[in-house]
Amino acid sequence: MSDMPLEPPTFLSRPDQPRLAYRHRTGAGPTTVFLPGYMSDMLGGKAAALDSWAAARGQTMLRLDYAGCGESDGTFEDGTLANWRDDAHAVIDHAAPDGPLVLVGSSMGGWLALLLAQALGRRVVGLVGIAAAPDFTDWGFDAAQKDAIRREGRLVEPTPYGDQPYVTTRAFWESGQALRLLEGEIAIDCPVRLIQGQADPDVPWQTALRIADRLRSADVQTILVKDGDHRLSRPQDIALLCGTVATLTEL
Repeated sequence: MSDMPLEPPTFLSRPDQPRLAYRHRTGAGPTTVFLPGYMSDMLGGKAAALDSWAAARGQTMLRLDYAGCGESDGTFEDGTLANWRDDAHAVIDHAAPDGPLVLVGSSMGGWLALLLAQALGRRVVGLVGIAAAPDFTDWGFDAAQKDAIRREGRLVEPTPYGDQPYVTTRAFWESGQALRLLEGEIAIDCPVRLIQGQADPDVPWQTALRIADRLRSADVQTILVKDGDHRLSRPQDIALLCGTVATLTEL
């Protein structure tokens, strides 16, 4: 976590849509964009640590909250994968409209990073997935859970990652199913680094290998952390993340 005073966020106002909170640190090099995971936000440990790294290097950094998350306006259960992808795209277009980007996505944020890299094309010069979880609406739920989502409209489960229960709505699940990536080629040409814990109880480590196999890019490295969990937030994990991002910003 950063020990620097926390500046209030800037807000992107949009007609008839929730305001989106973001923090933009100006500096040199490509803009590093951090994309949080499901039910997470830009004040999480990895986002804050990466921002401290950017500050120490004088590096440009952009953090953001999707609608209904963190400091952004809106209701969490109104969010879908497509909406949150578009939220991130809108903040990038507004706060960092020009120049190269390095996208860093954690868990669901890794799925969004892959989708955004396809949409942003040549602007993306590097991508880092931290326990990236594309298609988790498909492989992350068993048949009974999927049936409950369809029948009840939402699934509520306990989670070890916070005080609030883990809620999956039918709208989010259907959006995720419509945006699956692992059934065909992932049309991304930039260098990609996939950091994955082999002790992750939520994202099977083989997922990183599936992503690597589907990526069109010829520059893909999968980094397996033997005792790494889903959060990958220990000091050694953070050091690995920052070092990996640093390498991509220097290519």
